[in-house]
Amino acid sequence: VTGGSSGIGKCIAIECYKQGAFITLIARDESKLLQTKKEIEKYSVNDKQVVLCISVDVSKDYEQVENVLKQAQEKLGPVDMLVNCAGTSVTGKFEDIEVNSFERLMAVNYLGSVYPSRAVIATMKERRMGRIVFVSSQAGQLGLFGYTAYSPTKFALRGLAEALQMEVKPYNVYVTVAYPPDTDTPGFAEESKTKPLETKLISETSSVCQAEQVARVIVKDAIQGNFNSSVGSDGYMLSILTSGMSPVTSITEGLQQVVCMGIFRIIGLFYLGSFDSIVRRCMMQREKSESADKTE
Repeated sequence: VTGGSSGIGKCIAIECYKQGAFITLIARDESKLLQTKKEIEKYSVNDKQVVLCISVDVSKDYEQVENVLKQAQEKLGPVDMLVNCAGTSVTGKFEDIEVNSFERLMAVNYLGSVYPSRAVIATMKERRMGRIVFVSSQAGQLGLFGYTAYSPTKFALRGLAEALQMEVKPYNVYVTVAYPPDTDTPGFAEESKTKPLETKLISETSSVCQAEQVARVIVKDAIQGNFNSSVGSDGYMLSILTSGMSPVTSITEGLQQVVCMGIFRIIGLFYLGSFDSIVRRCMMQREKSESADKTE
């Protein structure tokens, strides 16, 4: 589990450990990793289980990522499931976001998933088994005000997941792309400090989920080999609306998409209208305030 020292990544690691898995946690902060390791070990179901910690930046040096994953596989055996959960976020208006933030987010959120996946895929294909999970976001299904740096990196994961699934499916290797909503994590709390008013108001139109709930859904979908993983009714609607040419796990899933697409599009247009209304209202209030300041 990359990004496994906190948030959704940590909860996914706990969920898998509860099911008897051996866990390798990958993150940058060594002290956080060791603290998380102690937390996870409380949930062991047998004496043989191991939690291995690796401190590395998955977004910087592919060879380093490849080496540490090779070492992990030598200690614990081949990777059955890789969960790419390392990620970060920056919010703000497009022109206010530093240019290097666009580069950093693409490196962490996209390349930080490419490198670990690239390091394990050959072994998975040789063994004719394995699962790779990409943790995207609902902001990877629709672009929202304030997420011009973040959304594209999460959209990119879907393109990677679709192309990779077509390559590896004949080898009995399955890809899952998860689209969690706003989730109560340290990262979300940090992001909320700098959110523009428009982004906050749009976010408030849906509830904040607990990381444990999101993790349970992602692990269940990954084990079942589902391509899409979504949480709640909003997540289900978004997955149907954005299904496009994405793979389906069953005929039933495909039929649901065909039947529900039209009505969900109508509902989605109402949502988009309300989001545009929020943005316009905020702009008018800001202009009014600026005008009043000039008058004074």
